[in-house]
Amino acid sequence: MNQQPVASRPRMDDVPQDDESGLMDWGEAERKLAASRSYWISTTRPDGRPHAMPVWGAWHDGALYFGTGANTVKARNLSANPAVVVHLESADDMVVVEGTAERIAMAGAPGPVDAAYREKYGMGLLDAGGDAPLFVVRPRVAFAWLEADFLNTATRWEWR
Repeated sequence: MNQQPVASRPRMDDVPQDDESGLMDWGEAERKLAASRSYWISTTRPDGRPHAMPVWGAWHDGALYFGTGANTVKARNLSANPAVVVHLESADDMVVVEGTAERIAMAGAPGPVDAAYREKYGMGLLDAGGDAPLFVVRPRVAFAWLEADFLNTATRWEWR
């Protein structure tokens, strides 16, 4: 995915809307996404209740790839409603991605995704075995900021 998102200020109390001088670069957010060891995935149960769990994953070509067990709550939730929120481990050096999860075959994962898994976790995607699904999340909207300079760095990106 080579489309560059449009950066702006998030609509939040106290965040100045008229000063874009401290907006973060999407490349910086992508580096954080690629470097993260774990990702928090938030899904919605069919009855509307939220569900959040950490997963292993790899950021590649503008999207997050992550696997999970076929019968996990998150896999069942994503089958019913593919809307998802991805959050990095840190709330201080923060990146959040909102998007849609698409289920793909493990064997269909790009080679660099498998290589990133091997480097991070010491195992490849296909080593999970069984019928474990792989999901790819392409961002629709993303947010990031540095807690130490929140008012100046708070940034929202939108893919149009």
